[in-house]
Formats: sequence, structure tokens, C-alpha cells
Amino acid sequence: MSQPKEIFVRADRCVGCRSCINACAVEHSESKTLFGAVMQTLRPKSRVYVEWVAPDRKVPLVCRQCEEAPCMHACISGAIHRDDDGVVRTDSDKCIGCWTCVMVCPYGVIGRHLEEHKAYRCDRCPDRDVPACVSACPTGALIYQSVPAYAKTVRQNASHELVKAERG
Repeated sequence: MSQPKEIFVRADRCVGCRSCINACAVEHSESKTLFGAVMQTLRPKSRVYVEWVAPDRKVPLVCRQCEEAPCMHACISGAIHRDDDGVVRTDSDKCIGCWTCVMVCPYGVIGRHLEEHKAYRCDRCPDRDVPACVSACPTGALIYQSVPAYAKTVRQNASHELVKAERG
């Protein structure tokens, strides 16, 4: 069985260009094009956020797919569930717009679509091999890998840095 993939954030690489935000909104538009997304009556919403942290850092945030997802347990309408791939999803047909999920999310990454009175979150772009935000990131601040593959990459990078430091 293959390992599920996660979206990992390398905050040190984020330059705050917002390419991920635009790509996400376009992917969740009816037309799947930038022009079409801008022209929609109900503007599509991005499910990724880029926050500024003083003095000069930008940090991209997406749904962390918590193992014990507080939003899923708090949802009074049963709209939030974990699918067979382990991704926490919101069924907008069942969402009643009570915003309980928004209140309990420890990362603040569940959005409110006020016009539709629905909550929305990162769905990892189920029709794509790689989520739109990851594909659009020009600096590699967002990475889509399994936990073991990502951990191996981090270990390799750390090992190279240690060897480089020893050599002076």
C-alpha cells in the first residue's frame, strides 16, 4: 500500500508571491481559468493562506488534515468526514453554515463563503495529481510528498549541511 501524500510547508522558501492563492482559487472556479474565475458572479475562494510574520517572513498555511480533526468532531450537521484516502473533506450539500468548524480549527484555515453560507477547506485538488497550490509555487515552499519521502529529503539536506559545516 502506498503512503498517502501530505502538503508540507517550507516557510524559509516562501517569498509571499501569492501564486499558490491564485492557483487554488482558479482550480476551484467553474472555468478553471484565471479570466473565467475573475468573471464569476460568486468569486471562487482560495483554500490556502499566506500570512505575514514580523519582521519579514511569509508563511503559507493549508489544512493540516489533523489526525483527530476538531472540525470533524465539532460539525453538527455531519458535513465533515475523512475519505478513503485520509483527506478531511467538507460536503457542501450538508453544510449548514454554523461556522463551528471555523471556530475550532487550530490553524484558522477553514474559510467561510458568506454568499453561499458554506464552509470550505483544502481538498487537495482531488482531480489533480499534484494540488494546484503546490504546482504553482515557484520557490518550492509547498511540497507534496509522503511523510517518509519528505523526512528522507529533510535528513539528506541536514546531512549535507552537517558535512559542509565540518569542512569549514
